[in-house]
Amino acid sequence: MINVQYFARYRETLGLDGESLDWHADVQTLAQLREQLAARGGAWAVLAEQNLMCARNQDLCSLAEPLSDGDEVAFFPTVTGG
Repeated sequence: MINVQYFARYRETLGLDGESLDWHADVQTLAQLREQLAARGGAWAVLAEQNLMCARNQDLCSLAEPLSDGDEVAFFPTVTGG
């Protein structure tokens, strides 16, 4: 099982805080997970944004990060400030 959390604008756009997904060995990286989620279409396309940030098990990481059963994944937009 992979626990996926959505934050900030993604949470608002998708209308949910997170979800639990069955883990499949063919989804080996966060990039592949993101592609799978974005392929749902509609509002899910927001996850295809180029500047998306992510974390695995509460550590910031790149989309190349490998996934394992039991991981917690978070997707959130980049933060800008002045």
